[in-house]
Amino acid sequence: MDAQCEIEQLRADLAASKARNEELEKQVLELTKAVEELRELLGRNSRNSNLPPSSDGPGQGPGKSKKKGKGRKRGGQPGHRGSHRWLLPPEKVDEFVNLFPSECTNCWRPLPEDKDPQAKRYQYTELERFCPHTTEYRRNAVVCPHCGHKTMATYDEDKIPRFAFGPRLMSVVAMLTGVYHLSRRQTVSLLWELLGLRISLGTVSNIEKRVSEAVKPAVDEAWSSAMMARVKHFDGTSWLQAGVMLSLWTIATGAVTVFKIVANSRKETLRKLFTSLRGVLVSDRATALGFWSMSRRQICWCHLIRKFVAFSERDGPASAIGNELLDYAAIVFAYWSDFKQGKLSRKQLQSLMAPVRLQVEAVLQRAVDADIDRLSGSCTDILKHRLALWTFVDTQGVEPTNNHAELELRDFVLWRKRSFGTQSQRGNLYAERLMTVARTARKQNINVLRFLSACCRADGHDVPSILSPNVGCA
Repeated sequence: MDAQCEIEQLRADLAASKARNEELEKQVLELTKAVEELRELLGRNSRNSNLPPSSDGPGQGPGKSKKKGKGRKRGGQPGHRGSHRWLLPPEKVDEFVNLFPSECTNCWRPLPEDKDPQAKRYQYTELERFCPHTTEYRRNAVVCPHCGHKTMATYDEDKIPRFAFGPRLMSVVAMLTGVYHLSRRQTVSLLWELLGLRISLGTVSNIEKRVSEAVKPAVDEAWSSAMMARVKHFDGTSWLQAGVMLSLWTIATGAVTVFKIVANSRKETLRKLFTSLRGVLVSDRATALGFWSMSRRQICWCHLIRKFVAFSERDGPASAIGNELLDYAAIVFAYWSDFKQGKLSRKQLQSLMAPVRLQVEAVLQRAVDADIDRLSGSCTDILKHRLALWTFVDTQGVEPTNNHAELELRDFVLWRKRSFGTQSQRGNLYAERLMTVARTARKQNINVLRFLSACCRADGHDVPSILSPNVGCA
């Protein structure tokens, strides 16, 4: 009887020990998975994720971790042509100082001061003192010499400006805060130190409001152009309004760049940005962009490459799949580079890309079938966008990357980092309008200050076109 009890006890202990081992094994698997996920999170940077380059720590930038030096000294290398400051043409020079030799170095006789058309030229440029020009309008009251009645000059809106500052000065203030992103306090200090002009913070705010309204027709024109474009690059980032997280998006084309700050990045919100779904949309794989036909989209291959890099940096079969996808991506960009340089025709590009396309999609499908955690799901999503992976191969004007939109957003991202966003909806309008004007004007080879001055001078009437380089000088 005692032996039977001992056997039953041993069986019970064995079962308990087995259950405990199974529980521990389960915990080990969960902890191992958690460690892998944390290790992947710690290793994220701008090379293997959607994190911006500014989030990289020192020495973590693209290609910096394992890149070996080439043994060359810093600076220009032997044979480098170098760059030099070009002399201004004579019509751009304000003053000429002619120097003449006093006597001949051969016979030592006096020489006449005859100008040499091939004279050796040296140019010295100085910044003259900035000086605001203030005009005071006076309404005089005159006493009639006959009846003694005093009459004051009437207020003539056509002669007396409605605002205390002129178009160029308002444009300079708008450039400082809305284009170069100085704070209002820094702007006030700079105007005093540079121009000797004293204005208040409230005045800066009022100027921003007036300039924002002045450029609205030009911004509307830029938006209309963006909607009609055959190819649009679309990207977004976060934005802060009084500490509340909003969403900032840009639509960039070859002719214009427009910005809009919206409440969120939901599908119904982004859909309202487009008055029509015309053309090809170049973007990442954001699910909120599902309203755009997949056959008229181009997925950014730089985003895909960052995902492939993340796969390659993991252990096990995920690494092999990631490296294989990176190899094919290198082939894709090699063919694209040859096409851009004119080494390949469009038909040759299509012919060379056809087998690459099949191989890439085959690797993605193999990754899906392997059922690997945090890899198969991503590859499934990429395959859902297969129609949008190769639009650049067949469609003129479409690039394989969304770098255009990302570059257009960069100034806004830096502005957000320095200023923590805006404080009101009016501030949002000012920010998006001024940046729209600045980025579009530079694409059109228009001087931004001159264009802002022309808009302020127009005051809502005959506003200059931002799509025409023939903008009057301020």
